[in-house]
Amino acid sequence: MQIARTLRDYLEVAGFEVSAVGDGSAAVASARGDKPDLIVLDLGLPGMDGLDVARELRRTSTVPIVMLTARGEEADRIVGLELGADDYLVKPFSPKELVARVRAVLRRPPPVSGNDRNPGYERGRLAIDFEAVSVRVSGSPVRLTKREFELLRFLVENRNRVLSRDRLLERVWGLDRQVETRSVDVHVGRLRGKLGQAGRQIETVIGMGYRFVEEQTLVED
Repeated sequence: MQIARTLRDYLEVAGFEVSAVGDGSAAVASARGDKPDLIVLDLGLPGMDGLDVARELRRTSTVPIVMLTARGEEADRIVGLELGADDYLVKPFSPKELVARVRAVLRRPPPVSGNDRNPGYERGRLAIDFEAVSVRVSGSPVRLTKREFELLRFLVENRNRVLSRDRLLERVWGLDRQVETRSVDVHVGRLRGKLGQAGRQIETVIGMGYRFVEEQTLVED
C-alpha cells in the first residue's frame, strides 16, 4: 500500500480528491458506489487482479482508467488497452508523470459556442449526439468509453480527411501524453468492433493514419 499512499499524496497536492482501496473486489465496489471521474488501477492487486477489475467495470461503466503495472511487455499493454484502459504506465515511473497522465485523460475537448456548435452527426446507419455523448448504429445504442467516443468524434468532425496517428494522439490523448502510436491502432480496432457495420467507415490509410468516410461515399466506392 506504500505506492498507493505516495500516489494519493501527489494527486491530492495536485488538487484531486482521492480515495484508495487495497484489493480488487473493493476496487469494483468503490468504483460502483463512489462514481469516480477516473480510476488509477494497479494490475497487481491481491484477490481479483487489475485486468479482472477492468473487465468487470467495463460491463457497466465507461469511467476512464489509467493502468499501472510492473509488466512492460507489449502484449500486456495491449491486453490492458483492449479491456478499455485509457492510458498505461509501467513501473517504475515518476508520480509527477502519473499526475500529468491523469490530467491528460481528464482533459475534454474545448467547448464550442454560438453558430459553430455542432450537436451531432446523423447519416446512414450511424447517429451521434455529441452533447449527450451517445452513439447509435441502426437505431441500437452503442456503449463507448470516453476515449473511444472522443476518438470517434474527432474522426467524424474531420471526415474525409486523413489524420495521422500523431495527430490523433495529440488531439484525443492530450499534449501531456507519452503513449505509443500503437495505442491508436488498438483503440481504432476496438471502436470498429463496437460500431459493427458502421465501423467500416473508419478507413486505414496505409503509411499515413485513419480517415472517417461518409457511408454513401463508402458504398459508391
